[in-house]
Parts: sequence; C-alpha cells; structure tokens
Amino acid sequence: MPKEFNLSKHMQAARQHQAGGQLMIQQIEVPKPAKGEVLVKMLASPVNPSDLSLLSGTYAGKKHYPLTPGIEGSGIVVASGGGILANMRLGKTVACSSSDKGGTWAEYMVTTATKVIPVSKKTSAQQAAMLIVNPITALSFIDIAKKGKHKAIVNTAAASTLGQMLIKLCKQNDIELINIVRNKKHIEPLQKLGAKHIICTSENNWSESLRTLALQTQARLFFDAVAGANTSQLANAAPKGSSIVVYANLSESDINIDPRILMHNNITMKNFFLGNYTAEKSLIHNLIAAKKAQKLITQLPPNIVRKTYPLNDVNLAIEAYRTQMSGGKILLTIQNTD
Repeated sequence: MPKEFNLSKHMQAARQHQAGGQLMIQQIEVPKPAKGEVLVKMLASPVNPSDLSLLSGTYAGKKHYPLTPGIEGSGIVVASGGGILANMRLGKTVACSSSDKGGTWAEYMVTTATKVIPVSKKTSAQQAAMLIVNPITALSFIDIAKKGKHKAIVNTAAASTLGQMLIKLCKQNDIELINIVRNKKHIEPLQKLGAKHIICTSENNWSESLRTLALQTQARLFFDAVAGANTSQLANAAPKGSSIVVYANLSESDINIDPRILMHNNITMKNFFLGNYTAEKSLIHNLIAAKKAQKLITQLPPNIVRKTYPLNDVNLAIEAYRTQMSGGKILLTIQNTD
C-alpha cells in the first residue's frame, strides 16, 4: 500500500505576473497530480542561470502568466496520480525538475514521475536540490567527449559550479580541459581545484592564446555557456574540424558568426539542452547518470552553497545570485505551513 499523507489545500508560492516583474509570494491551491505524475513537497531549490532567463522572459517556449518559477529542487513525494513509476516514488526523498504545471519555488510542485530521482540518505536536501542541472550536464559533457574520442575540451564560464564539476570529472577521465573565465580573480580558485589550463577573456589577445593552446592539446570540442560575441571568438580560435556546443546564453545576446569562418575551418555549431539530451537516452542510462551525479554532488566542498534564503525572500535570493553568479550557489529553503 502506498504511504498516505495529510495534505493542505493551499500553499505559498512565488509568482511572477509578467516578464521581468518582481516575484510575489501568494497563496494558491495545491496542484493535483494526474496519472504518471507526482506531487512533491518541496524542501530546497537553487537559483540557476536558466531561472534568470525564465524571469526575464527570454527562456525558450511560450510563457503563461502568472507563473511559478524554479527549474530544479528537492523534496518528498507526497501524492501520486497513479501509474507504476509514480506509485513507486511515493514517500521517497527526491531530486526533481519542474514541468509545465509550475516550478519548484513553491511549497508543493506537480511534475512527471520521470522527472524525480530518489536520493540516498547520504545526500542532503541541499545537495539533492542541486543534483540535476549542473551534475548531470557535466556528466553529459564527459559522455559527449568520450563518444567523440576527444582527449581535450574547452569550457567557458569555467568558474561556475558546473565548471568546477567539469574540472573534477576531466581529471578522473584523463581529459585535458581548457577553462575560460571572465575575471582574473577566478584563476587562483580554479588552480586550487586542479585546473591546469586557464584563459581569462579580460586579457589582451586571449583568443590567440586559446588558439595556441587548443592546437597544442588538440582540443576540438568547445562547450559555450556565454554565447553572443563570445561564440564568434571561439570560432575564430578553434582548430579546423572543431565543434562548438552552445549550452546557455549568459550574455543574453544573439550569436553572429561569419559563415565563411565555419565553412573554411569546417567548424560545426551544435546545441545542448539537458531535457532533450536525457529524453533521447534510455532509462538505464539516466539512472546510471543520476547515481554518478549523487556521488559527484557529495564530493563538492560545503562552501559550494554561498547562502540560503527562505522562500519569502526569493527576490533577495535572485538579486544575490544575479550580482555574483560565480561566487557559489544561492539556495531557497522552502518551509511548509502544514
């Protein structure tokens, strides 16, 4: 028999009523899961770049307002809408990602059963809240590199949490990593993590330095989180036959590249979106990735979380993250009123 929970009829949720607008904490009805869905009692949720994009209105897809933001988080599955997998998740502490029925910045969230990952007792609620977006993305980059038989790769926004994870994973998998950062202050912390190659875009002729280093290490796989003009500079520096994989748009700018550079140097432009990538993989592949992600997240230093905020202070949390995106994670701790 599935475990039963006493549930409230209403909950507190962060709500945005227009693109770019501040969030308001409002009381709304607790959503009900349909077949194949679960209701998660939220415990914690981070602020990610994708959340900022959603709030600004630039995130892909049509938005229906008011909306509850929040891409990922952790919680306890307290109701099932039916179905074998949904019923199996009932009562489990999970990492979870949101669906189109509402985000993680609320006391409860409905999502599909395939978007929740049971976590071990060794994984804290804070760690579980950060389990999906960064760790599984970093592990996916290693999979892509191995499949393409790449011995060296390049990653931008390398001072981010994802970038720090990639440093660790590349060392474990004997892959050379060229780290690109935007501020010199990030160089020393990355060196302490074991980063060997670091290029700062605030330095003169950084693109030339990247070209030289990419040729030396035979790096032909570039992961770009910045986009905009940065992608064009990567294309100029990339050796012939390289692939540039855009996985975010931190610059919030369009990519404008002279197609002759791509044609002459046989450079391929690709994209990476975690939801699409995992949807194309088997259930077994994703379960293995989730297990690896739990191990990875528990190995990170405690100071990976810079500060936590209660749900009521969601706007302060957003501002804290926006002003220092590479200074550690900002987490919302979500307290339930029932």
